[in-house]
Amino acid sequence: MNDIRIERWAHTLVHYCLYLKPGDILSIQATPLAAPLIEAVYREALRVGAQPVPLIELEELTQILLREGSDSQLTTLSPVTLTMAEKATARLNISSSSNPKALSTVSPARSAKRQQASRSIASTFRQREQAGEFRWCGTLYPTTGYAQEANMSLKEFEEFVFDVCFLNDPDPIARWKELASRQQRYVDWLVGKKQVHVLGEGTDLKLSIADRIFINSDGKRNFPSGEFFTGPIENSANGVIQFDVPATYGGRSVEGVRLVFQEGKVVEASARQGNDYLQQMLNMDEGSRYLGEFAFGTNKGVTQATKQILFDEKMGGTIHMALGASYPETGGLNKSALHWDMVCDLRTSGEVWIDNTLFLKDGQILI
Repeated sequence: MNDIRIERWAHTLVHYCLYLKPGDILSIQATPLAAPLIEAVYREALRVGAQPVPLIELEELTQILLREGSDSQLTTLSPVTLTMAEKATARLNISSSSNPKALSTVSPARSAKRQQASRSIASTFRQREQAGEFRWCGTLYPTTGYAQEANMSLKEFEEFVFDVCFLNDPDPIARWKELASRQQRYVDWLVGKKQVHVLGEGTDLKLSIADRIFINSDGKRNFPSGEFFTGPIENSANGVIQFDVPATYGGRSVEGVRLVFQEGKVVEASARQGNDYLQQMLNMDEGSRYLGEFAFGTNKGVTQATKQILFDEKMGGTIHMALGASYPETGGLNKSALHWDMVCDLRTSGEVWIDNTLFLKDGQILI
């Protein structure tokens, strides 16, 4: 794409999301399909005095490894990846798959083995981030594959991405700062609150957020964003919740998910489509049946499911929860190789009570 909005995108990523400075080492991970954005980010990073390091990936290589690699090869990490985990001060991941379903026929057990082996990398990044030595951002470049998943033409999907990223605005950073200010009011109000009660069609779930911290996700890590999230008390979830927005993970789409919780643990689970895969992921490790995240979506530009969680979880008027790993900065303690976000749509019928206050009704935050 030859579009001024690509330049705005790169400028926002470099100056707002990653706030690069001279001497920063920026890892850029993407496929060749994202070349226009890679080039624009590379140029902008050079302008601020950073050192961009492109790591261009061929999707087919991942498929070959997962299908043909030995167990030893599946669990051996690239020395380049290990080095960047220790040396990079910033990382930009540009999702840019030509076929989001390419791994849908790969054995879930093999995918899980590769994912578990990568936990050490994720842990290194997280420790360095908490120490203030590293920051990251993830975005998604429009491809035909993503457009097909969203039931859009490529042009329609491009326009959708530009819109929800505020890239049609001459000053996207100003728009993201406005969103940050609005969400911060909600985050401030939630300080000291203890109990969450979610009610909706097929849903009656309670959980505790006592002494946990809500994070204002304002486009600096996920781009686009529009959510505020926390890690619920690990053993507090009780009740049932239904997720009618398709839940995509590892290239597989699972639909009609219903989860029953007792003392924080999923004790019953089913799905209209993809049930076998859901059960396998729930049994990945000890933490995969517990919640690692509870969040509200606020981005009104996302009005329909796209089967890309980067967008779907930000849908204004929804909540989402993640099975598996927590974010330590929220106070969350759950550990897992899994982090699977699932979206509960409350826009037409649903309520969220915080302690004794009706916080959200039919998709509208009321406070």
